Amino acid sequence: MGRKFFYCAAAIAVAAAGIYLNNTSLLAEHRPGKPVLLAHRGIAQRFDEADLKNDTCTASRMLPPKHDYLENTIPSMQAGFAAGADIVEIDVHPTTDGQFAVFHDWTLDCRTDGHGVTREHSMADMKRLDIGYGYTADGGKTFPFRGRGVGMMPTLAEVLSSFPDRRFLINVKSRDPSEGKKLAAVLNGLSPERRAETIVYGGDEPIDVLRRMAPDIKTASRKSLKSCLTGYIGYGWTGLLPDECRHAMMLVPINIAPWLWGWPDRFLNRMQDAGTEVFVLGPYRGSDFSTGIDDPAQLARLPPNYAAGIWTNEIEAIGKLVK
Repeated sequence: MGRKFFYCAAAIAVAAAGIYLNNTSLLAEHRPGKPVLLAHRGIAQRFDEADLKNDTCTASRMLPPKHDYLENTIPSMQAGFAAGADIVEIDVHPTTDGQFAVFHDWTLDCRTDGHGVTREHSMADMKRLDIGYGYTADGGKTFPFRGRGVGMMPTLAEVLSSFPDRRFLINVKSRDPSEGKKLAAVLNGLSPERRAETIVYGGDEPIDVLRRMAPDIKTASRKSLKSCLTGYIGYGWTGLLPDECRHAMMLVPINIAPWLWGWPDRFLNRMQDAGTEVFVLGPYRGSDFSTGIDDPAQLARLPPNYAAGIWTNEIEAIGKLVK
């Protein structure tokens, strides 16, 4: 009995040592470089994030403004890149006249003086809207951006031509497969070099279509992010990666990151070798919404010499600290 127990314990110890050696970051190569900063919506007006829902009008709960920029506009993107962003995240909707509008909301009623579903309008109509119309920080007493956002909703084509050498993360806001087809046609018209630098994420259905029609574009969807993360946690200790972790974007909440096999360097090496870009978010607390790395305390939770992606809503502050 004693000998059998000894052999069993020895086998367990050897297996545990093998798993440790295969996953410890202490023995992994640290790839040099600087963090890749992703500015969510460029430079945007911040808002009260308490009890957010998918249909919350965030413009009506704006915090007192610290700058004059409105999200998803050309000036906002310019300022984001100037503040240190390597990538700017933008939101798109197809229009009835065959273009893509760069605008966050599913409907126009919250931010603009327009009404109805965004994708049910022409780009020509939306160019006449005031996208600063609905912003208020005092419950509707004053609207500091009203009248200042007329004609500022850009098209995706305008964004790409305005920043020919810059990177973008494009957010598809729908679950419409045809939107993936339309966006693939646009992106396939770009140079191979630019397609390799572009990332798209959004609903499962349009992203599945886009992945088939534009396979050189890195993508992510709710389904792929969940499958990659849970699969890696389940068997990533073997060194094998789920297919969803290949040639993709991976979003990792900072409070989940330390639980990933080989975090940081071995994990990041595995993802880089698979052609996947990793961006760390703020803490995940069980809702559909995650914050960014938006203050010095959150930034300090990253490993020393961290050289992968950082998602931030405060590129003005984080850019200074990192760059």
